[in-house]
Amino acid sequence: MGLNPLASPCRWFGISCNAEGRVMKIHLPHASLGGNLTGLEFSSFGSLVSLNLSRCNLSGPIPPQIGSLSKLTHLNLSRNVLSGHLPPTLSNLTRLSLLYLGNNLISGELDPHFFSNWTKLRFLELHNNNFTGRIPSEIGLLTNLIELAICNNLLNGSIPYEIANLKHLDALALFGNHLTGPIPASVGNLTRLTMLYLHQNHLSGPIPQEIARCTKLVELLLHYNNLSGSVPRELAEFSFLKVLHLSINSLSGPLPQVCRESPLQVFTATFNSFSGPMPGSLRNCMTLVRVRLESNFLSGYLDRDFGIYPNLNYLDLSYNKLRGVLSPSWGSCVKLTLLKVAGNEIGGTIPNELGKLSVLGMLNLSSNHITGSIPGSIPPQLGKLLRLEDLDLSSNELGGPIPEQLWKCSKLQNLVLAMNDFNGSISPLIGDLGLQGSLNLSHNHLTGNIPPQIADLAVEHLDLSHNELSGKIPPSFARMTSLTSVDFSYNELEGPIPDGKVFLHSAPTAFSNNKNMCGPVRGFRPCNAKVSESTVQKKSHKLWIILGVSLSVVLVLIVILLGKFIQSRRRTKSASTRMARLNSRNVFSVLNYDGKVVYEDIVKATEGFNDKYCIGEGGTGRVYRALLPTGHVLAIKKIRSSEGDEIEQTTASFINEIRLLTAIRHRNIIKFYGFCSSGPHKFLVYDLIERGSLASILNDNGKAARLYWRRRVEIVRDIARALCYMHNDCMPPIIHQDISSQNILLNREGEAFLSDFSISRILKPNSSNWTAVAGTCGYVAPELAYTMSLTEKCDVYSFGILTLQVMMGKHPAELSFLCSEQSMELEDLLDARLPPPADRITMNEVKEIVKQACSFIDVDPNCRPTMREVSRREDPAHHIGYVEMEKMSKEALVPLMMLVLWLMVVPPKVVACPSDGGACQDCIVDQLNCGCPLCRPVLHCMGQCLWGGSSRAKCMRRCNCNSGKLKLSDCKKCMSKCKCSCMA
Repeated sequence: MGLNPLASPCRWFGISCNAEGRVMKIHLPHASLGGNLTGLEFSSFGSLVSLNLSRCNLSGPIPPQIGSLSKLTHLNLSRNVLSGHLPPTLSNLTRLSLLYLGNNLISGELDPHFFSNWTKLRFLELHNNNFTGRIPSEIGLLTNLIELAICNNLLNGSIPYEIANLKHLDALALFGNHLTGPIPASVGNLTRLTMLYLHQNHLSGPIPQEIARCTKLVELLLHYNNLSGSVPRELAEFSFLKVLHLSINSLSGPLPQVCRESPLQVFTATFNSFSGPMPGSLRNCMTLVRVRLESNFLSGYLDRDFGIYPNLNYLDLSYNKLRGVLSPSWGSCVKLTLLKVAGNEIGGTIPNELGKLSVLGMLNLSSNHITGSIPGSIPPQLGKLLRLEDLDLSSNELGGPIPEQLWKCSKLQNLVLAMNDFNGSISPLIGDLGLQGSLNLSHNHLTGNIPPQIADLAVEHLDLSHNELSGKIPPSFARMTSLTSVDFSYNELEGPIPDGKVFLHSAPTAFSNNKNMCGPVRGFRPCNAKVSESTVQKKSHKLWIILGVSLSVVLVLIVILLGKFIQSRRRTKSASTRMARLNSRNVFSVLNYDGKVVYEDIVKATEGFNDKYCIGEGGTGRVYRALLPTGHVLAIKKIRSSEGDEIEQTTASFINEIRLLTAIRHRNIIKFYGFCSSGPHKFLVYDLIERGSLASILNDNGKAARLYWRRRVEIVRDIARALCYMHNDCMPPIIHQDISSQNILLNREGEAFLSDFSISRILKPNSSNWTAVAGTCGYVAPELAYTMSLTEKCDVYSFGILTLQVMMGKHPAELSFLCSEQSMELEDLLDARLPPPADRITMNEVKEIVKQACSFIDVDPNCRPTMREVSRREDPAHHIGYVEMEKMSKEALVPLMMLVLWLMVVPPKVVACPSDGGACQDCIVDQLNCGCPLCRPVLHCMGQCLWGGSSRAKCMRRCNCNSGKLKLSDCKKCMSKCKCSCMA
């Protein structure tokens, strides 16, 4: 950037001079100058007032000589590649009114001396850099500031109270940092604010009531924090509010009556605990453009609480408690591109008017009570949704044939119609669709042959299971190279299994329970194997003999059991009365407990542990899905029958898992409800985690691509919290010993839960804690192989492997190479199935996690951090354990578990009270009369809070108070005794 002494600079492009010929302004934005500023003679520009070199591709540090420009009022070096620290000489620029240094790579802490001297500043932008440390309290000296943007940096600490002095502030952007603590009440002094951006931090506590004084707010963004409590009702009085983001916090209570006075356009409050009815003000809020309220506990009626919105393009109300029907008026929201109301209690039929939504790209009505057939007889129906890419109508009560009009939606990429009552055949026109993601028609009553035209689709996931399909799987399916998973089980199919790669590598269960299939898949006979007619006749003859003998034995047993049953019934209450009472209430409420009924319900729900209910398999048994008559869905881990030396080992694992799970309670550890230790079946009862294991998701390209970086970061933090709790908050500490992606379960919201404690160990103090090498191959700490000594650092090693797997999308095989190769780019390590993190804060978090994971897998266990240190690093705002429930003593918890599910097939007996040795007067049957001071409060609490939730509304729902099965007054009495506080 040298100057030509032969020409007057006042004539150069972008240069302005005063009357004396001295340079006053240099404005060269977008000049693509390149290089750095160190060669510029700043001393030659003593009269310079304004310097704008934005977007000039400048690099290197900001030279200290820039501090000699004492008359400078405007300095804009934004959108370059400048690095290094801010030179202290910048504090000499006391006349600055505008300073733009955003979108560079500048680092270091913010020197308080800057703010002491820049008192004339009106516009300060330092965003999108790498600044660290705290925001100095001296920022309160910038009393003339109108705009302040320090967002997307690495700042920590709290928001200084002195920010209240910036009374002229119009826009405040502090988002994308690591700020902690509460939002200061002094923010209420900023009465001229129109934009307040505090999202993507770790702010906690309530939203201050003082914010109600900021009545000129147009945009308020508080999402991605840890804010709690209710939202100030005064937000409803804001006259200018257009954008309100409250998502992904821990907020509760009712939603504010927004849009009553303001022209609200964007409103999001997802993943909170909001309850109560939908705000009535939303019905007439014609200005709405985007609304996201999913994953709360909001109630109301879909057809009454919402109106017609001419500008609305995005609406997600999924996973709430909405009722009513889909109103035809939704067809008037013609700009809708996404409509999701999954996971509610919506009934009725799908209105014809939805066919008018010509730009609709996603429609998800799954997991409701929608009935009837899909509208399709009139042309302007679903067949007119030519831009529809994702359609999910699963888990409803839809019936009839799949309409022909559906195959006109040529842009469909994902079609999910599972778990309905569709019948008829699959039309060959299905091949006209552009499916590239999932085709799931499972759990219906579809008949006929599988159309070969499906082979023309580029789907990744194909599921036609649990239907009545017949014939063969078309051989052309072998050329479907895009497939990553298939399921044809539970049909009437026969013939060869296609020889495509995905078919040959699928589990046998993908083709099980069909008529007569063959092929090179484990468990199936080769297709060229022939069975002679005589052999078939002999086998048939033997089969009839076996069946005859078996039936005779069964009849004798039935007579004997019937006699005993009649005799037993004479000594007990009427079966009809007892069963009616139990079926009308929560079967796991100890106030209605009958172990025999619960046992029978579980066996009946799984049809005697039929394979079709199996959802997983481990080292000690299989896991089944059980839907009880009360509507509760559980995971049942049935312990595998053993013989010989395995009996002792299996029993020890069974008892060990019970002993540990009754001693721990944590938000990110799978909830344990009880067990059965006698009778023909031994099993453990857990909460069902809907999405399954992390391993299954990472092995599925489609699901892995939807496991975004922010969710992956949270998964790592979830497991870190659980292990920190086990190692530090449990006394003595508990070592899991089998941390792997197979034992990490994800719920519908993507929250992670640690499971499978069959080989976990309690560390004994003052003991060497010798153990045999156990765990999942590839996750076991190397020192176990030669020292046999179990410590907390073994779990840390396994956690490190898991962390890398979450970020890489696969198991990190070459560990030494991975963590020693300095030149390897982060992008080369990250899961290539989804793009790199777009925002700076997430990218920095992912970088830090990968870097720290390498210290977790250090060969020397002494060099690995503890889980307490790991938890603080991964989540500084939550290093105190995250214990979600109050700790119960073993003495109180063991009788509790016995009461919940001591599945004996004999009448309950009097139980000894663990507190004083006396009798509890038949506690199992009549807890209200229990005189035991220890059992009684636990029993009442368990009866109403077992299914989770601390709010009144959730307790009422779990008590079935709104179902007509239990009087509301009775439920209130239950809650008053329980107070719904024991298991938040």
